[in-house]
Amino acid sequence: MKHKAKDWTKTELQIYILLMCANADKKETEEEIAIIKSKVDIETFKKMEQLFRNDSEEKRLKKIDRNIHQHVYSALELSIFQQEVYKIFFSDGKFTMMEKRLDWTLDNILY
Repeated sequence: MKHKAKDWTKTELQIYILLMCANADKKETEEEIAIIKSKVDIETFKKMEQLFRNDSEEKRLKKIDRNIHQHVYSALELSIFQQEVYKIFFSDGKFTMMEKRLDWTLDNILY
């Protein structure tokens, strides 16, 4: 059975977005992956990673956009999540142009 985006939990969506953040500069580091894995059980991580790997960037953004509207997020939840996104972006000590672009795109989807 395929796991459709509309069926994702908040945690699954969070992991998918964080994987996209780690991949923004096309160089996922071990530290970035470790941060993401620390947020969820290994089965959920593997499931979301497999979905992520099979999707194009355009499909990823469409899935995120569609799924974000399936849930209700408080301002606090969004603030905490944004901190997690930045933790991924800045884990290598840089904030690249591609990461900035994704940050802007996610801001437009999330807010």
